[in-house]
Amino acid sequence: MPVQTDESPSRVQTHESPSRVSTATRAFGGSAVALVVAGTVALLTRQPWLFPSLGPAVMLHIEQPDKPESSPRNTVIGHLVALLAGYAMLVVTGLADNPSALQEGFSVPRIIAAAGSLAITAAVLVLLNAAHPPAGATTLIVGLGLLKTPTQLVIAFAAVVLVTVVDLLFNRSTGRKMPVWRAPAAKEE
Repeated sequence: MPVQTDESPSRVQTHESPSRVSTATRAFGGSAVALVVAGTVALLTRQPWLFPSLGPAVMLHIEQPDKPESSPRNTVIGHLVALLAGYAMLVVTGLADNPSALQEGFSVPRIIAAAGSLAITAAVLVLLNAAHPPAGATTLIVGLGLLKTPTQLVIAFAAVVLVTVVDLLFNRSTGRKMPVWRAPAAKEE
Protein backbone atom coordinates (compact mmCIF):
# COMPACT_ATOMS: atom_id res chain seq x y z
CA MET A 1 0.00 0.00 0.00
CA PRO A 2 1.52 3.38 -0.94
CA VAL A 3 2.37 5.65 1.98
CA GLN A 4 2.40 9.40 1.42
CA THR A 5 5.70 10.84 2.64
CA ASP A 6 4.83 14.58 2.52
CA GLU A 7 2.10 16.95 1.44
CA SER A 8 2.88 16.50 -2.26
CA PRO A 9 0.86 13.74 -3.95
CA SER A 10 3.70 13.22 -6.45
CA ARG A 11 6.02 11.94 -3.73
CA VAL A 12 4.64 8.55 -2.84
CA GLN A 13 6.84 5.83 -1.39
CA THR A 14 6.05 2.16 -1.02
CA HIS A 15 7.20 0.01 1.86
CA GLU A 16 7.63 -3.71 1.29
CA SER A 17 7.20 -6.06 4.21
CA PRO A 18 10.46 -7.28 5.73
CA SER A 19 9.59 -10.89 4.91
CA ARG A 20 9.14 -10.10 1.22
CA VAL A 21 12.45 -8.23 1.11
CA SER A 22 14.29 -11.06 2.88
CA THR A 23 12.65 -13.62 0.57
CA ALA A 24 13.73 -11.58 -2.46
CA THR A 25 17.25 -11.27 -1.07
CA ARG A 26 17.36 -15.03 -0.49
CA ALA A 27 16.06 -15.71 -4.03
CA PHE A 28 18.69 -13.38 -5.45
CA GLY A 29 21.50 -14.97 -3.45
CA GLY A 30 20.47 -18.57 -4.01
CA SER A 31 19.97 -18.13 -7.73
CA ALA A 32 23.26 -16.31 -8.14
CA VAL A 33 25.23 -18.85 -6.11
CA ALA A 34 23.91 -21.86 -8.06
CA LEU A 35 24.60 -20.33 -11.46
CA VAL A 36 27.98 -18.90 -10.49
CA VAL A 37 29.05 -22.39 -9.36
CA ALA A 38 27.78 -24.02 -12.58
CA GLY A 39 29.20 -21.16 -14.65
CA THR A 40 32.61 -21.51 -13.02
CA VAL A 41 32.65 -25.21 -13.87
CA ALA A 42 31.61 -24.31 -17.44
CA LEU A 43 34.43 -21.77 -17.65
CA LEU A 44 37.02 -24.18 -16.30
CA THR A 45 35.94 -27.14 -18.45
CA ARG A 46 34.77 -25.22 -21.53
CA GLN A 47 31.65 -27.39 -21.52
CA PRO A 48 27.91 -26.54 -21.37
CA TRP A 49 27.35 -26.61 -17.61
CA LEU A 50 24.89 -23.71 -18.04
CA PHE A 51 21.74 -24.12 -20.10
CA PRO A 52 18.32 -22.44 -19.98
CA SER A 53 16.27 -24.94 -18.01
CA LEU A 54 18.63 -24.72 -15.03
CA GLY A 55 17.10 -21.29 -14.33
CA PRO A 56 13.57 -22.49 -13.59
CA ALA A 57 14.90 -25.52 -11.68
CA VAL A 58 17.00 -23.26 -9.44
CA MET A 59 14.06 -20.90 -8.93
CA LEU A 60 11.85 -23.79 -7.82
CA HIS A 61 14.54 -25.02 -5.42
CA ILE A 62 15.09 -21.60 -3.88
CA GLU A 63 11.54 -20.22 -3.88
CA GLN A 64 9.59 -23.41 -3.05
CA PRO A 65 12.09 -25.89 -1.60
CA ASP A 66 9.46 -27.97 0.21
CA LYS A 67 7.29 -28.68 -2.86
CA PRO A 68 7.47 -32.12 -4.51
CA GLU A 69 8.30 -30.47 -7.87
CA SER A 70 11.36 -28.90 -6.25
CA SER A 71 12.66 -32.04 -4.58
CA PRO A 72 16.00 -33.47 -5.65
CA ARG A 73 14.21 -36.68 -6.65
CA ASN A 74 11.84 -34.97 -9.06
CA THR A 75 14.58 -32.69 -10.36
CA VAL A 76 17.01 -35.51 -11.11
CA ILE A 77 14.40 -37.90 -12.51
CA GLY A 78 12.71 -35.11 -14.48
CA HIS A 79 15.83 -33.92 -16.26
CA LEU A 80 17.16 -37.45 -16.81
CA VAL A 81 13.90 -38.49 -18.49
CA ALA A 82 13.90 -35.24 -20.48
CA LEU A 83 17.47 -35.74 -21.75
CA LEU A 84 16.81 -39.36 -22.71
CA ALA A 85 13.47 -38.61 -24.38
CA GLY A 86 14.92 -35.70 -26.33
CA TYR A 87 17.87 -37.74 -27.55
CA ALA A 88 15.67 -40.73 -28.41
CA MET A 89 13.48 -38.49 -30.56
CA LEU A 90 16.56 -37.06 -32.33
CA VAL A 91 17.65 -40.60 -33.17
CA VAL A 92 14.16 -41.74 -34.23
CA THR A 93 13.70 -38.75 -36.53
CA GLY A 94 17.21 -39.02 -37.98
CA LEU A 95 18.28 -35.63 -36.61
CA ALA A 96 20.99 -36.71 -34.17
CA ASP A 97 23.76 -35.56 -36.49
CA ASN A 98 21.98 -32.51 -37.92
CA PRO A 99 22.63 -28.91 -36.89
CA SER A 100 20.22 -27.43 -34.34
CA ALA A 101 16.84 -26.02 -35.30
CA LEU A 102 18.34 -22.54 -34.86
CA GLN A 103 20.87 -23.27 -37.60
CA GLU A 104 18.94 -25.63 -39.85
CA GLY A 105 15.44 -24.29 -39.42
CA PHE A 106 12.27 -26.24 -38.80
CA SER A 107 11.04 -29.28 -40.67
CA VAL A 108 8.43 -31.96 -40.09
CA PRO A 109 11.00 -34.28 -38.46
CA ARG A 110 12.15 -31.44 -36.17
CA ILE A 111 8.58 -30.74 -35.06
CA ILE A 112 8.07 -34.47 -34.44
CA ALA A 113 11.29 -34.59 -32.40
CA ALA A 114 10.25 -31.58 -30.30
CA ALA A 115 6.63 -32.64 -29.79
CA GLY A 116 7.54 -36.28 -29.21
CA SER A 117 10.23 -35.48 -26.67
CA LEU A 118 7.89 -33.25 -24.67
CA ALA A 119 5.01 -35.73 -24.88
CA ILE A 120 7.20 -38.64 -23.74
CA THR A 121 8.73 -36.60 -20.93
CA ALA A 122 5.32 -35.46 -19.68
CA ALA A 123 3.83 -38.96 -19.78
CA VAL A 124 6.79 -40.69 -18.13
CA LEU A 125 6.99 -38.09 -15.36
CA VAL A 126 3.28 -38.56 -14.62
CA LEU A 127 3.77 -42.34 -14.48
CA LEU A 128 6.76 -41.94 -12.16
CA ASN A 129 4.96 -39.33 -10.02
CA ALA A 130 7.97 -37.06 -10.58
CA ALA A 131 6.58 -33.73 -11.80
CA HIS A 132 9.28 -31.15 -12.51
CA PRO A 133 8.13 -28.55 -15.07
CA PRO A 134 11.65 -27.30 -15.97
CA ALA A 135 12.26 -30.75 -17.49
CA GLY A 136 9.90 -29.69 -20.28
CA ALA A 137 12.43 -27.05 -21.28
CA THR A 138 15.31 -29.53 -21.07
CA THR A 139 13.63 -32.00 -23.40
CA LEU A 140 12.95 -29.23 -25.93
CA ILE A 141 16.56 -28.05 -25.73
CA VAL A 142 17.60 -31.56 -26.75
CA GLY A 143 14.76 -32.20 -29.20
CA LEU A 144 15.63 -28.96 -30.99
CA GLY A 145 19.26 -30.06 -31.17
CA LEU A 146 20.74 -27.32 -28.97
CA LEU A 147 22.38 -29.98 -26.80
CA LYS A 148 22.64 -33.31 -28.57
CA THR A 149 25.92 -35.17 -28.25
CA PRO A 150 26.18 -37.86 -25.59
CA THR A 151 28.94 -35.83 -23.91
CA GLN A 152 26.74 -32.71 -23.81
CA LEU A 153 23.86 -34.73 -22.36
CA VAL A 154 26.04 -36.22 -19.61
CA ILE A 155 27.35 -32.75 -18.78
CA ALA A 156 23.81 -31.33 -18.72
CA PHE A 157 22.76 -34.07 -16.32
CA ALA A 158 25.83 -33.42 -14.15
CA ALA A 159 24.92 -29.70 -14.14
CA VAL A 160 21.42 -30.54 -12.91
CA VAL A 161 22.89 -32.64 -10.10
CA LEU A 162 25.41 -29.89 -9.28
CA VAL A 163 22.86 -27.06 -8.99
CA THR A 164 20.51 -29.33 -7.03
CA VAL A 165 23.24 -30.04 -4.48
CA VAL A 166 24.23 -26.36 -4.35
CA ASP A 167 20.59 -25.36 -3.83
CA LEU A 168 20.11 -28.01 -1.15
CA LEU A 169 23.17 -26.74 0.71
CA PHE A 170 22.11 -23.11 0.25
CA ASN A 171 18.60 -23.81 1.53
CA ARG A 172 19.88 -25.74 4.53
CA SER A 173 22.45 -23.05 5.37
CA THR A 174 19.76 -20.35 5.27
CA GLY A 175 17.28 -22.30 7.41
CA ARG A 176 14.93 -23.43 4.63
CA LYS A 177 13.82 -27.03 4.55
CA MET A 178 14.53 -28.84 1.30
CA PRO A 179 14.33 -32.62 1.39
CA VAL A 180 17.53 -34.55 0.77
CA TRP A 181 15.72 -36.67 -1.82
CA ARG A 182 11.91 -36.76 -1.81
CA ALA A 183 9.33 -34.33 -0.49
CA PRO A 184 6.97 -35.75 2.14
CA ALA A 185 3.72 -37.04 0.69
CA ALA A 186 0.81 -34.62 0.92
CA LYS A 187 -1.67 -35.50 3.65
CA GLU A 188 -5.12 -36.42 2.41
CA GLU A 189 -8.03 -34.77 4.17
